[in-house]
Amino acid sequence: MEKTKDNKFIDLYINNLELLKDCAADFVNNARSEAIESFKILGVPDKKIEKYKYTDLKTAFDKEFEVYFTPHKIMFSSDDIFKCNIPELDTYKIYLVNGFYYGQNKLENINGVIWGSFAEAAREYPELISKYYNKQADNTNDGITALNTAFAQDGIFIYFPKGAILDKPLQIINLLQNHEDTFVQYRNLFIFEESAQAKVLVCDHTLSNNKFLTNCVTEIAVEQSASVELVRMQNEHNEAVHVSSDYAVQQANSIYNSHTITLHGGSVRNNISVKLEGEHCENHTYGLSITDNKQHVDNHTFIDHAVPNCESNELFKAVMDEQSVGVFNGRILVRQDAQKTQAFQQNNNLLLSYDAKMYTKPQLEIYADDVKCTHGATVGQLNEEALFYMRSRGIGEKEARMLQLFGFVYDVLQKLNLEVLRERVAELVNKRLRGELSRCEGCDIEC
Repeated sequence: MEKTKDNKFIDLYINNLELLKDCAADFVNNARSEAIESFKILGVPDKKIEKYKYTDLKTAFDKEFEVYFTPHKIMFSSDDIFKCNIPELDTYKIYLVNGFYYGQNKLENINGVIWGSFAEAAREYPELISKYYNKQADNTNDGITALNTAFAQDGIFIYFPKGAILDKPLQIINLLQNHEDTFVQYRNLFIFEESAQAKVLVCDHTLSNNKFLTNCVTEIAVEQSASVELVRMQNEHNEAVHVSSDYAVQQANSIYNSHTITLHGGSVRNNISVKLEGEHCENHTYGLSITDNKQHVDNHTFIDHAVPNCESNELFKAVMDEQSVGVFNGRILVRQDAQKTQAFQQNNNLLLSYDAKMYTKPQLEIYADDVKCTHGATVGQLNEEALFYMRSRGIGEKEARMLQLFGFVYDVLQKLNLEVLRERVAELVNKRLRGELSRCEGCDIEC
């Protein structure tokens, strides 16, 4: 086998197979066996693979990390040590520490809405979980996803039954904390049945200054007439590498809004895949990243219009300073039968230094003839004329720059439907643009 450095993961799998299979549902373990065979063929993608051309995952995955197959004791108080950056938002909080569910009760149930440990849910509700698990994730074409399917033991499970509505959002808080460099893999499954309405906020944080490598896969089922908003806030330190892969499938008359906001992180790769399987679906996919130092953020999206009469809107923006790198690779596929499709994609980027780089590749792949589709991309700098005008009106140079930067990103922020969250995120983005500490109150890491 040529990919010798990938052999360590295969050996790790073989040597820990009993631990991986212990207490896991049969259908989860069956998926492991198939996924590791896929990984043997695919391996960790290198830059020779087109969709990973500008993101070097091989270097990150080749490094040595500790891997835990059982949850180890982490001493922290969620009240005293971790104080989320969104205190004004009243939410149901779910904690995940180093890839394992953290809490006394493995599953919570309010009015039929269930959330908690994925591993526990697979044991408690095998018929429900097996219907959706590993049905959307692309194990045959993406080695990173296959690796997750082979190794993941826990994660977060969310289930909204038919017509369910919670009185407040669910907030998933992913914490990384260890005294060793650690590789974390976990698997999420979100199920929203017919006519359910849900808002989910995912926050990614590092609480210790060791190196972390995260490989997370989330499968999202949005059934007929369901309405879902998923917001992902990424705020990790410069020694963290984070790969997040979301696979969503929408059924008829559903609405799915996703927001990916990267405030901080060493190297971040977001894979966002949405398939519109039922007619009259509405999809909105938004993203914002702010980078400096040598940070790297790569947003890779795939919107698959498989049926007629659906609409998708996509807007991603990035602000890059110093020697940071941004990547956007967005593909919209309109299949032959998907007539009356409306699909719009836009990527806009600001470079604040001569050393910053942006690679953008918007794509339309259309096989139907009765459609309305557009795409576009821009890479530019601050408007010097606008800066001069504001300074001539008595606004200082620094404040004028901030006003222009905030104006640039604001049309992404305003897409957030939850007003309280929108205001708080706008505050965090403003602080991040100003170079102020935008991390959790209890975190002593200054990136």
